[in-house]
Amino acid sequence: MTFAKWHRQTKTSLARGDVMGGMVKGVLSGTVLAILMAGISAPVQAGGILKIDDDHWISVGAGLRTNFTVAEDAAPSGADYSKDFDVDSVRLYVNGKMHRYIKFTFNTEKAGELSDIRLLDAIAQFEFSDTANIWMGRFLPPTDRANLDGPYYLGTYDYPFVSAYPAILAGRDNGAAFWGQVGKGKFKYQVGAFEGRREGSNQGDNLLYSGRLVLNLWDPEPGYYNSSTYFGAANILAFGASMTYQKDGAGTEANPGNFRGLTLDALMDRKLPGDGVVTLEGAYYDYDLDDVPDPSLVQGDGYLAYAAYMFPQAIGIGKFQPHVRYQKLNPDSGTDHERTDLGVNYVISGHDALISGIYSRDKFAGEEAANIFKLGVQLQY
Repeated sequence: MTFAKWHRQTKTSLARGDVMGGMVKGVLSGTVLAILMAGISAPVQAGGILKIDDDHWISVGAGLRTNFTVAEDAAPSGADYSKDFDVDSVRLYVNGKMHRYIKFTFNTEKAGELSDIRLLDAIAQFEFSDTANIWMGRFLPPTDRANLDGPYYLGTYDYPFVSAYPAILAGRDNGAAFWGQVGKGKFKYQVGAFEGRREGSNQGDNLLYSGRLVLNLWDPEPGYYNSSTYFGAANILAFGASMTYQKDGAGTEANPGNFRGLTLDALMDRKLPGDGVVTLEGAYYDYDLDDVPDPSLVQGDGYLAYAAYMFPQAIGIGKFQPHVRYQKLNPDSGTDHERTDLGVNYVISGHDALISGIYSRDKFAGEEAANIFKLGVQLQY
């Protein structure tokens, strides 16, 4: 597959909506109306929080990712540089608490200019203690660090293609998870059951199971999610391992196979004397489909390596963070795909406000490498 074909297919898939869009629009309108009505009697706190007391509150936020990309041989002619302004993501975040032990999350996503607003996260969160919590609804399965970062909390702008687990939307799936932590996040465990593939090869309606263990040797990473850089706010040395399995989760109805995924990942993110921040990240992926063909999944190995350094001196309103990332996916059958990214982040307010400039060399085996230039902007509140 040429990069031009892959580029166009990716843009098309991101632009697709579904029947959920209309329903989400109605829910979204009702949610906003409820928040406005609550604001009449509840004090508005900083950060978009409507708070009654410690056990009754609701917060509202938003996220935006947009970019300008110039890609070699990706224009409609197939021989010229494409020049595209894209809106990668627009999100509305709603979180709340209505009981000492019960919270909820409702997030939406609009990915691509032609897509409808879609349901991203909808989580009923029963959080009894640090060591025992139950989530149920739609959210990120514990497959790997990249997935639990999401695109907004990576060390560079683009999500890695070596993280190739099945998902409904943006890494999410419907299911339930039991998770907890020790030492405020020094050690974390997560185990869940999700829908995974619900048709085709999975005629027995088998669930997808995913589990993850994380050990932090320096500062803890509290909570279900994580980040791939903390910009000096924490010193992280984390080692993670994840396993994912679904019986008949690959192949076709006539030729089913089991899906298995293994990820080993590590992160070092440390503030140095003088306030510079160095970040090193690596990951290994192994996917197995029982040797059955499946165009939507991959069988093979993947690798990722990332390094960055954030300078301590502020220039203007932000700090510069040059970085490099290499990733390679080696399918057992098909075409090897590798990519090297050289970039610099201009970090204004952590993951809430940053600008990324990136040059990428993208190559499929047996083809000429494509050059890609991207300027991405990310904002969150």
